[in-house]
Amino acid sequence: MTLTSRKNLPITTLTESLPGRSVLILDFGSQYTQLIARRVRELGIYSEIHVPERGAERLRALRPAALILSGGPRSVCTSSTRRVSEPLFTAGVPVLGLCYGMQLMALHCGGEVARGTGREYGPARVRMRGHSRLLRDIQDASNEQGHGLLDVWMSHGDQVSVLPPGFKSICSTESCPVAGMADEARAFYGLQFHPEVVHTPQGLHLLRRFLLEIASCEAHWTPEHVEQRLLGQLRLRTASGRVLLALSGGVDSMVSAVLLSRAVGERLHCIFVDNGLLRRGEAEEVLAACASLDIPVQRVEAAERFLGDLRGVTDPEEKRRVIGHRFIKEFETAAKDLRDIRWLAQGTIYPDVIESAAAGRGKADAIKSHHNVGGLPEHMPWPLLEPLRDLFKDEVRRVGARLGLPPELLERHPFPGPGLAVRVLGEVRAESLRILRHADALYLEELRRAGWYQKLGQAFAVLLPVRTVGVKGDRRCYEQVIVLRAVCTEDFMTAHWARLPAELLESCAGRIMNEVPGVNRVTYDISNKPPATIEWE
Repeated sequence: MTLTSRKNLPITTLTESLPGRSVLILDFGSQYTQLIARRVRELGIYSEIHVPERGAERLRALRPAALILSGGPRSVCTSSTRRVSEPLFTAGVPVLGLCYGMQLMALHCGGEVARGTGREYGPARVRMRGHSRLLRDIQDASNEQGHGLLDVWMSHGDQVSVLPPGFKSICSTESCPVAGMADEARAFYGLQFHPEVVHTPQGLHLLRRFLLEIASCEAHWTPEHVEQRLLGQLRLRTASGRVLLALSGGVDSMVSAVLLSRAVGERLHCIFVDNGLLRRGEAEEVLAACASLDIPVQRVEAAERFLGDLRGVTDPEEKRRVIGHRFIKEFETAAKDLRDIRWLAQGTIYPDVIESAAAGRGKADAIKSHHNVGGLPEHMPWPLLEPLRDLFKDEVRRVGARLGLPPELLERHPFPGPGLAVRVLGEVRAESLRILRHADALYLEELRRAGWYQKLGQAFAVLLPVRTVGVKGDRRCYEQVIVLRAVCTEDFMTAHWARLPAELLESCAGRIMNEVPGVNRVTYDISNKPPATIEWE
């Protein structure tokens, strides 16, 4: 659960002690930018995303070992193009431009970019053009002439029409003569395709070659390294006073709780507001996990008050507002008598930071409010600690495993901040929550039993605000509809519906209709993201 405070003084970022050992990624609005950062970290190298406007400033502060310029939806051929400042190309570090980033590099280095004769979007095969240090011996196949071939993912309309001085073409397609370019002397490389996506099978190999061999980055970014640095910085920053943590029970807040417990010991105080909108048994699991890890937690039982505030509310954005407002009241009431509190901690992670920044600079549409609920008022008297603000979700889980959190907690699928309130479509009532909680528990139980739960990115049940005719015990019934949702995804920015076996779906549906009073129909959602979102509200 992410809270906001005007007195936001996050702990020193991990990168400030890593000069010359990190990668700076400039985000030009690509939907894959977070994926670039995650791929770099998979190689054991710290990566940091910034907007182009901060590029030169962050370059001086971070002193990275390499730069990566992301793709983007705009055209470098238009007058409104965002141009990066010259210092990025005169810093003396290797640079890799991807798609839009390659075209930007071409313009800055004296080449030309033109509209392509046709847009390339989707799978393509590029042919190697001579040898380059970046692509040498990396291929998926070869043609009859012995030229290496790479299977890649393209997404572009513009292309480099005239190479900059000192550059050579290193690969091409039939419609794109310069699908890759290189100035080997300066270690400047451009790729028109996207090596960061799974649809480019050799993509991670290409990034490894650029970062570890060409840029000589050090693979030091490990869970052990991260844990040690986080604990050291927390101990230094919070040498005195108590730390107050808003504990939601999710993976991020639980890992934050364990980190803080290790760093400050008995000076940690957790407040867990039980809003009555969690999955079956979840509140008890959170409290049991805290007890086993010796984490002090104060439970606030507020289910009836949340449900009362939600009476008559059907709009999902209004649900979020109501839940956030009630949370603030409950949290303030629970915290008002605490003494010697010096810090307020929360489980913000790196995607939260990136998405907030993107929304703030007008680069992201407001599809819906962030799943994390609400925000604290401006008069909250404590500066903010965000121990995980530099980590992606998979990194948080790995650190949590090192800290001893149980697998059943770490491996839980993501859960929205407003909880089941946004999985009950329409008004949220006690009876609706009872039906959904029961159906969801049966569904997840069947997925685990069949070995499917850990294969999925997310799975859950949704209760529709409609009733349908059915027959139970030779009698007509008019009952509610449950939708089952399961998706496969690597980054949650895109997702495909999971091809669950028909026998498994039949088992799930049968149990729900037989064991959950009030349900006589179960459907399965086969929508991909995009155009749909993973959650329904």
